[in-house]
Amino acid sequence: MRAKIGEKAPNLKISDWVQGLETNFDQEKDHVVLVEVFQVNCPGCFLHGMPEAINIYNKFKDDGVRVLGVATAFEDFDKNTLDNLKLLLQTGEVIGDTKQALGDNKLQYKIPFPVGMDSLKKTAEDISQERIMEIIYNQLPNFDSQPEDYKNQIIQRTKDYMKSKEYEAETFEMYSLQGTPSSIIVDRKGILRDVSFGSQGNVEPMIQSLVNE
Repeated sequence: MRAKIGEKAPNLKISDWVQGLETNFDQEKDHVVLVEVFQVNCPGCFLHGMPEAINIYNKFKDDGVRVLGVATAFEDFDKNTLDNLKLLLQTGEVIGDTKQALGDNKLQYKIPFPVGMDSLKKTAEDISQERIMEIIYNQLPNFDSQPEDYKNQIIQRTKDYMKSKEYEAETFEMYSLQGTPSSIIVDRKGILRDVSFGSQGNVEPMIQSLVNE
């Protein structure tokens, strides 16, 4: 099931809840839910995305807002692992590009909300044409109006990209995320209201608006 803004949000696909109690959208009725999606090996996630989510957690936790973290992996599968997520949450230790960018072996703040690991599945050797086109249309809604040569190039590039991936992260794919950090916002009725990539300062105003509804 693909997530669509304005429709009921499908449950997150989580393999392990590493921190906090297991939960999901269907268990958070009457709450506004912000999901901060990150990778362990993602400097921007810990310089920008995660501090923004923690700020929202602290500001709105008494107003019926729940914040959840989902560690995913769409690249660097040797670093964006469950073991490295556990290390981060239990000791603060960071790795790879994150360590280099922070200039420290440890994260200087604690993540105060539940965090789970996105469910990873092996990428199929034979990727269906339907799956290829689904990915393309998610990224290029006007694909059909493009020149034929361009369309053929995009199809081939998408095939090559999918074949190069060792795993597919189920939540990442289900919500058609473009990268990390990303945020998913669901209202009190369980309706998906927003999916955004990067830290653009639009998350807090939207949370405030949903709290006021």
